[in-house]
Amino acid sequence: MTPQAQGHACMLLFSVLVAGSFSLGSLVANEIAPMALTALRFAIAAAIMGALALATGGIPRRTFDAPWRYLILGGLYVIYFVLMFEGLKTAPPVSASAVFTLTPMIAGGIGWLLLRQVTTRRMALALAIGAVGALWVIFRADWATVRAFDIGEGEAIFFWGCVAHAAYPPVMRLLGRQEPAAAFTFAVIAAGCLILTVVGWRDIRATDWAGLRPLVWITIGYVSLFATAGTFLLVRIAAVRLPSAKVMAYTYLTPSWVILWEIALGNGAPGGLVLVGVALTVIALLLLLRNEH
Repeated sequence: MTPQAQGHACMLLFSVLVAGSFSLGSLVANEIAPMALTALRFAIAAAIMGALALATGGIPRRTFDAPWRYLILGGLYVIYFVLMFEGLKTAPPVSASAVFTLTPMIAGGIGWLLLRQVTTRRMALALAIGAVGALWVIFRADWATVRAFDIGEGEAIFFWGCVAHAAYPPVMRLLGRQEPAAAFTFAVIAAGCLILTVVGWRDIRATDWAGLRPLVWITIGYVSLFATAGTFLLVRIAAVRLPSAKVMAYTYLTPSWVILWEIALGNGAPGGLVLVGVALTVIALLLLLRNEH
């Protein structure tokens, strides 16, 4: 595989893994404090990534040069994950995943500000189409809701988490020093775990861990292994091979995967008009992937 092909493969898998966290997260969002859930998932993910790093070449001492970098990067993902579960308390999974598809447009802007990465006309068109499709899903294909600009509280909360998520690839590219991917990812997740432990200690202590039902533990396991450790590593690999806007372009597939997750979990599919918005996000992805020159 070429470096670009590796980046695309990583982000395709990323979109599948992220979609699962929306569907599973919505089922348990009201049963555990987002700060406590996120702290545990970061702790588990840090252990997984630490073991992986040690098994694939170790963690070089230079990884910990300028450790403040990891507090910034870990903080961005802490904001994203906590606000995601806060938003899922009221936002439907498909609608929340549509908010997530706004991240390529935001990432393109941040990539230009920090790295002067240029957005071509085709990329700008793709981002615009994707944004329209996302907004159509967010407003649930209802023109009255669009005219009133009636955005749900959960969607509004999660939007700010998506801003933090969109900032991660360009900031990571700016602060990274060619450390091994697994070691770098471990340091970021460990820093996020530290932040969550300090900030969320009250929620962690107040949680009745022994009283959580099995589905909550299944969700914690999934989001820790696949949607935290896995996606951190995938973004780390892809971000050094693809422009920031393209890394985030694969978020356009998330609503489609979420619909499949929802059907598999027995929650049904959204209405036909909502699917129009999902189709627009897929078109946006295809436009971005054609822009290889």
